[in-house]
Formats: sequence, structure tokens, C-alpha cells
Amino acid sequence: MTITFPSISISTDRLVMRPFEMADIPAYIEMMNDEAVTAWMDGPNPYTQVDAERWVRRIAPAERTAGHGIALAVTEFLTQRLVGSVRLLNTDWRTRSTEVRYITAPWARGEGYATESVLAIAQWLFRDQGFERIELRTPADNTASQQVAQKLGCISEGVLRNARIARTRTENGTDGGWTDIRTDLIVWGLLPEDLEGVAEQLADAGDYGTYNTWK
Repeated sequence: MTITFPSISISTDRLVMRPFEMADIPAYIEMMNDEAVTAWMDGPNPYTQVDAERWVRRIAPAERTAGHGIALAVTEFLTQRLVGSVRLLNTDWRTRSTEVRYITAPWARGEGYATESVLAIAQWLFRDQGFERIELRTPADNTASQQVAQKLGCISEGVLRNARIARTRTENGTDGGWTDIRTDLIVWGLLPEDLEGVAEQLADAGDYGTYNTWK
């Protein structure tokens, strides 16, 4: 029997994290074609309507049903606007460990939404699902992603050299203006004890909307 995560909705004061819906597609396409996302993520470029429909209809649901992880849309609680996404993958059910990746829409950056969403899913994993480890892998030059890991209390565990292909802008338009480059990955680990006091610290600093519930 395949072990899977439940179909879940997780909420904080400011955010709702839920399965992707067809109504998310226009905002998701816009987010995935943002330059910062294109540079660091390995999705299709340009990201099309067909790509988005495939993600919402097939790929994202299959992540959960196949037992690999779960992919959730992150939306603002008040406006329902798509803030970004958070995804668990490479889940090891025997060791109760998984990797987390996150994307934030351009308009929502600088509000602490990525930290808030990853913290909420980490609390759910540790408290409700009995997980013992979450791993983050951030490209060496992606300082914004590294700041999220640091705010969460993640421990830097080492560097995977030349382990990821990213993209950089080129002057040659024949390749769409992008070319592949290799980059190191910084590996971060988060254990249940690492989260002690983190939510309170972030709330005091005004960087995090208090965690509420999941269902």
C-alpha cells in the first residue's frame, strides 16, 4: 500500500495553503514566468497554459497520490490571491523525512509569506504527521531563499558542489534570452527541536502571521 499525505488545507492568520485549483492557472502562469522564478526553478521556459493545466490537473495531484509528497497553492486569506506555492517532495516514509521547496509571486515578496507558509507546513509535519526531518536545498546565489531557511532556524549542513542547473540572462535572443548554468546547493536541515520558539520570535519581529489550524 502506498503511504500518502492526506488532502489538506493549512491556514495561518494571513494565508491559506490548499490543493491547486483551475482558477489558479492565470496567476500561476504569471508567477512561473517571473524572471526570479525562471532563474532558479527547473520548470519549462516559457511557462505556458498547457504547462499550467498539466500541473494543476495531473502533476500536483499525482505528487500526493503516488506518495512522493504534496503540492499546495498558497493564497492570501482575505483576498484569495495566489501568493505562491509550497511543495514537499522526495519523501522518505521510513525515516519520516522530506524536502520542501517554495515559490513566491513577485507582488508578494518581502512580506514574510514564504517563511510563514514553510513554518506552517513544518509544524503540521512535525506535530501531526510524526516527521523527524525537513530538508531545504538553496542555490548558492539565491540569498532570498537562504534567508527563509535561516529565519526558520534551519541548520546549514553542507554544500553539494555543482549540483543544480539554474538559468541566467543572455544577450542572444535565439535561446529565449536564457542559458543554463551550474550552481552549488546549500543543504539545510530542520528538526522538530529546531522550531522551538521560532514562531514566537517571528511574530514578535512582525515577520509571521500566527499559525492557526489545518483540516
